[in-house]
Amino acid sequence: MQVDIRKLIQISRRAGVEILKIYNDQKKFNVVDFKADDSPLTLADQASHIVIDRELKSLYPDIPALSEEGKNINYEERKNWDLFWLVDPLDGTKEFIKRNGEFTVNIALIKNGFPIMGVIYAPALETTYYGVSLTKEAYKQVAKAPEQRIQVNNKSDDRIAVRSRSHASEKEEALLQQYNVTDNISKGSSLKFCMVAEGKADIYYRHGPTMEWDTAAGQAILEAAGGKVLRKEENERFYYNKENLLNPSFICLGF
Repeated sequence: MQVDIRKLIQISRRAGVEILKIYNDQKKFNVVDFKADDSPLTLADQASHIVIDRELKSLYPDIPALSEEGKNINYEERKNWDLFWLVDPLDGTKEFIKRNGEFTVNIALIKNGFPIMGVIYAPALETTYYGVSLTKEAYKQVAKAPEQRIQVNNKSDDRIAVRSRSHASEKEEALLQQYNVTDNISKGSSLKFCMVAEGKADIYYRHGPTMEWDTAAGQAILEAAGGKVLRKEENERFYYNKENLLNPSFICLGF
């Protein structure tokens, strides 16, 4: 089945419109619930999920979807999926609540356990990143400006690390010293993957917990831009649709 990356970009932007409606409505913005793991859930998460779920089912009814807001699919049902969507309708909910603009819509297509296509859209920044592994091409577009092809830096020294605004760790400090890191920047949500993909950073390490939908689109874009996303302990390529959807520690490299 042929999947049109342009249609995925359109879907992510439509979801972004719904997110911004709530972001800019003080009454709706202040409605925050909490999931079982105490992570926040906003009306924007739900509104974005509805748009993406509806559009993907309409365009590609034969491809199942696994989403943060629709994650309760039994492993026995999904373990034989060779092609599926992995979606985070609003990645960086904490950044959304802080109103710093660094939240995203993430849509990835997974084939045989690995991401082959991904879109990340940051509605408040009007910025789109996307990548396709088959062509090994990744792009960035800001508002209506022309698209720019992006690639990793491949630097051997004086590397820049991108770090989380909300999830730092001591293990991160120790590891980065091994990679000739001399400076760092901070970003929220999946935009950290994009910083490495476009060469603004060279490494991103995450020790703390993430879920599969947090990382799939970012991995697709980074790999299309020439980078790598590895399971830290095994040093092997990050893969998806595990029985437990919790991710292990990982490292993103732009070299």
